[in-house]
Amino acid sequence: MRIYKECLHCGKELKGRTDKKFCDPQCKSGYQYQKEKQNPERFYNKVDNQLKLNRKILKEFNKGGKVTVRAEVLNESGFNSNFFTHYWKNSKGDVYLFAYEYGFLKRTENTVEKYILIQWQDYMEK
Repeated sequence: MRIYKECLHCGKELKGRTDKKFCDPQCKSGYQYQKEKQNPERFYNKVDNQLKLNRKILKEFNKGGKVTVRAEVLNESGFNSNFFTHYWKNSKGDVYLFAYEYGFLKRTENTVEKYILIQWQDYMEK
């Protein structure tokens, strides 16, 4: 005697093994995707995603090694200065925050907020 059930994703009638839940790998993948999509994003994933986005944005805008960019331009791209991986303090006392190998320092010049963007250098390890 064979038991017929329905696919958990598409609802088609299943034939074959009695413990079968999906009609094909695509339905299994689609079901798992929908199920995960309903779960709230985990804190770790939010932080990791923002760090990756910050790095991507800093890399995109820092083509010259050291660049100054208006804060509003970075912020409109999705940049969030509250997320960084480490920091470096230069000899002047300025603290650069880094998203992996790309760093930034917030400055205000004539009431305009700007970021000075740099890239990690070997001499910064000391």
